[in-house]
Amino acid sequence: MSQTATLALLNRYYTAFNSGDWEGMLACLSDDVAHDINQGARQVGKDAFRTFLAHMERCYAEQLRNLVLMASADGSRGSAEFVVHGEYLATDEGLPEAKGQRYVLPAGAFFAIENGLISRVTVYYNLADWEAQVIG
Repeated sequence: MSQTATLALLNRYYTAFNSGDWEGMLACLSDDVAHDINQGARQVGKDAFRTFLAHMERCYAEQLRNLVLMASADGSRGSAEFVVHGEYLATDEGLPEAKGQRYVLPAGAFFAIENGLISRVTVYYNLADWEAQVIG
């Protein structure tokens, strides 16, 4: 896959995210996608990713802004840097109580690309920063 094609794939993935188009996001993923959740365990497969998205939709409303996409010359790896603008809708297990708090959080993601699809998604953000914002 070319660098240009990888950037287009990542753009489709994030455009779908910002539109709340979970099926559009899933269409960008391989069936055996590895998803490394920030501060959490690796989940494998589209079904696990679909469950993760449903959980996120219940607990958070988020838009990603200032998106910068990057890809390796051979298109096998990609990354994204962005700022999450969100609202904490429902209490997530093990986290502070949700009361509709708003937050703005820098974040990043790394991707592996195989056969024209995302085969790994690894997301990072500063959980302590997020907690400080929602505890206020």
